[in-house]
Amino acid sequence: MYGACPGFKNQIALQGRVPCKVVGKINKGDLLCTSGIPGVAGLAKDPKPGTLIGKALQDYDSDHIGTIEVAVGRT
Repeated sequence: MYGACPGFKNQIALQGRVPCKVVGKINKGDLLCTSGIPGVAGLAKDPKPGTLIGKALQDYDSDHIGTIEVAVGRT
């Protein structure tokens, strides 16, 4: 997708287990949504429609941006 476009490449996951950039305290099983940092997910405290990304499959606890595995597109 977008192979002929110069510049940044967008990667999209429709379903499955995928890596996701996160920040903050996240426990396995927590729902993740968009955060205040572009391109980074955070804990979904009160998710708005269209902001839910997936479910955390790993724990994470740091103020720095890291990567964890997330389940996307599964109910």
